[in-house]
Amino acid sequence: MNQADPAPPPLRERVLEQSLKIIERSGVEQLSLRAVARDLGVSHQAPYKHFASRDHIVAALTARAYGAFSQALSEASKGLAPHARLTAMGIAYLDYAAQNPLPYRLMFETALPSPQDHPDMLAKARNAFEMLVEALSALPERAGADRARIESEALFIWSSLHGAASLARSPALDTLSLSAGVRDGHVRRTLDGLSRALDLPAPE
Repeated sequence: MNQADPAPPPLRERVLEQSLKIIERSGVEQLSLRAVARDLGVSHQAPYKHFASRDHIVAALTARAYGAFSQALSEASKGLAPHARLTAMGIAYLDYAAQNPLPYRLMFETALPSPQDHPDMLAKARNAFEMLVEALSALPERAGADRARIESEALFIWSSLHGAASLARSPALDTLSLSAGVRDGHVRRTLDGLSRALDLPAPE
């Protein structure tokens, strides 16, 4: 007896999957509920049962990306001592950017819907930043430091990692005739530079 074919994913999930394909193929500017409906072969009203607008789709995809991003940081740094935890989070950040270019682009290189109108996206974005704040606060060198200092340092780390991640994905590097050693060592040098700038021990 032949097994029955598995049921297709619910329409909401299919809308999200097809939306990602459209964004990857043509950019977020070309995403619309009508385009998704056309690609899925459903009525143009069907996606509206789950999403009120394109912004709601983008917010849902971005919230999902932030959730996966936070999970990657957490899993990489779980159970480590404070300094090792911070280093592991930095490496995990750059690994996530390299391995998940489309979700990364949604989080950090796309004009997002109003955060106030999409609280789930806002909460997940804040959670990712709060993980970095907590990791910094746990360092013995930051015992008693005020929140403003920790947040400022977290933004410095985030912006530095974002720059390294963006450059690593840029075709501009191919124009520089860099040696393999220089290109392959950029992660370690970025982390070393951050440690020096923050007066922390060099990563092991």
